[in-house]
Amino acid sequence: MLIVDSQVHVWGADTKERPWPQGRSAPHRAHPLSAEELIRAMDAAGVERAVLVPPSWEGDRNDLALAAARRYPWQFAVMGRLPLERPESRSKVADWKNEPGMLGMRFTFHRPPQKAWLSDGTADWLWPAAERAGIPLMVLPPGSLSLIDGVAERHPGLKLIIDHLAIPSGSKDEAAFAHLPELLRLAKRPNIAVKASSLPSYSSESYPYRGLHDHIHRVVDAFGPQRCFWGSDLSRLPCSYREGVTLFTEELPFLSATEKELIMGRAISEWLGWKRPG
Repeated sequence: MLIVDSQVHVWGADTKERPWPQGRSAPHRAHPLSAEELIRAMDAAGVERAVLVPPSWEGDRNDLALAAARRYPWQFAVMGRLPLERPESRSKVADWKNEPGMLGMRFTFHRPPQKAWLSDGTADWLWPAAERAGIPLMVLPPGSLSLIDGVAERHPGLKLIIDHLAIPSGSKDEAAFAHLPELLRLAKRPNIAVKASSLPSYSSESYPYRGLHDHIHRVVDAFGPQRCFWGSDLSRLPCSYREGVTLFTEELPFLSATEKELIMGRAISEWLGWKRPG
């Protein structure tokens, strides 16, 4: 079974030569994670490939992720960042995927001021531009699922992936899944998929996180395994990387072998058009 992680970060140190933006400090991530270190962790966990999502604490830059994808095209591809609030970003969309290793874009709408961009018009230009260019988007929109539903309806050719099941940051257990009925209603949109990523971080239990199992079951039933993508979000995973994998491959008896194959890697590869190099 091909295992593809739908979200991991690599990052560099906060230095004068390559500073993080002011206000983006992340002390618990001060130690950089290189592509080579990540590959060793993936090998130990049984993960063959990973989608690199440049981390927010480095600002809107894709350089390290793209460099990793160029060095290791089998292991890595990138969902890049773009400062959508800047007018000059609009001219970059048409040629976005010409960059080797680039599969699409990723945006977060869970903190100010980005959260307001879904409703104040700031993001309105992005959806038709990405649809025309055939660029899939990953979005994190907790509390704004109705707005994403509207985007999907107006732009049926735009592929949208909802990150972390749109769980609000910092929430755990039943509170983390209070919005699940609203999320499941979005399954009616064939251009919306979901990332079942970072889920252990939303539980106060220890492995195998039995309180998560029913929620995962409901999501898979609604979206189907072709639109559910496993991911670790390794930098904030409260368990081992291997346990992040086996939570899905060994602890969810309601998943068939075919469903596991899709959720653990084949479905995200097909959705993003990530083919084997060469």
